[in-house]
Amino acid sequence: MWITVLAVPLAMALAVILYFRTAPRIGGDPAGERIERIRALTNHRSGKLHNLEPTDMNMPFTVMLKVMWTMLKGADGREPKAPLPTVRFDREAWERVPSDEVAICWFGHSCVLIKLNGLTFLTDPVFGERASTFSFAGPKRFPVTERITVEQLPPIDVLLLSHDHYDHLCYETILQLMASRKLARVIAALGVGAHLEKWGMPAALITECAWWDEVMAGPVKLTFAPTRHFTGRGLTNRFSTLWGSFVLEGTERLYFGADSGYSRTFQELGARFGRFDLALLECGAYSEHWPQIHMFPEETEQAARDLHAQLLMPIHWAQFALGLHPWKESIERITKRAGETGLPLFTPRIGRIITAPSAAQSERWWEGME
Repeated sequence: MWITVLAVPLAMALAVILYFRTAPRIGGDPAGERIERIRALTNHRSGKLHNLEPTDMNMPFTVMLKVMWTMLKGADGREPKAPLPTVRFDREAWERVPSDEVAICWFGHSCVLIKLNGLTFLTDPVFGERASTFSFAGPKRFPVTERITVEQLPPIDVLLLSHDHYDHLCYETILQLMASRKLARVIAALGVGAHLEKWGMPAALITECAWWDEVMAGPVKLTFAPTRHFTGRGLTNRFSTLWGSFVLEGTERLYFGADSGYSRTFQELGARFGRFDLALLECGAYSEHWPQIHMFPEETEQAARDLHAQLLMPIHWAQFALGLHPWKESIERITKRAGETGLPLFTPRIGRIITAPSAAQSERWWEGME
């Protein structure tokens, strides 16, 4: 009897280990020249990468169980009760945007199409059904009135990948982009190339960056900057690849902040670059249980002011329930805070193409929704 009792959890544990070792969506681990580059970084110590500031990610076991239970059973307000009112993406309109204009189209969460100096950039695309280790379970994308697909996208001059978490690096999306032959180039955090090559992407397409590396994409200069976060797609590879954000400098200066807890780096970026015409900063998936790896909305507003941003666009919300808070609490809090401080806020509707972004082009499309 006791052998049977032990056999069940043992079999389950072996099945999980086997899955993480064989499932393609997990990706690959850095090796060879790539791992040597990682080990040479100043923030690599004791076999893993570290944030620039001490960052506590420890969570008591009882709290972890509580969080997991909430994620599994759901909670009132974490997901919208009706499809989000989105706009059908107009590819022809995007391609008509003049090369001397800046254009933005947000697809939800951290996926943004950017036109700068005539080049089309795509950030952290997730068009798959789930932001999860598993294709059959985990955070599922919110329903929308107009679903946007890889097939609708224009040719992508540069794909920007900030780190390897599932809500930023999607296995199905990468496969679709490769199959569509839309990709001209990928610029990614150091180590992410191991996943991409495991999935069949030619190494010649990939440029991997360490913090403060500068890369030219045509007339646009990109700087890969530090963030306060972490990485990992498997059971044992946390902190094995790098994470970060992108500064884009062309006719205007943009900042794609990806994922980050509040840190001194925002002040450093503001001092280095002077000002940003537009800052796209995370505003969602925060919690008192992990306060140093995701910003609370009020910290997002402070980060924008640290950057000397002329316009703030909140991202990292309106697609997956990754935090414990209600789905639109983050945008309500940042809207309130920005109103109090006078910071111009840019909140476009998902799928709408906006040229020359400004606060006047914002829509409070979430109001009235539950």
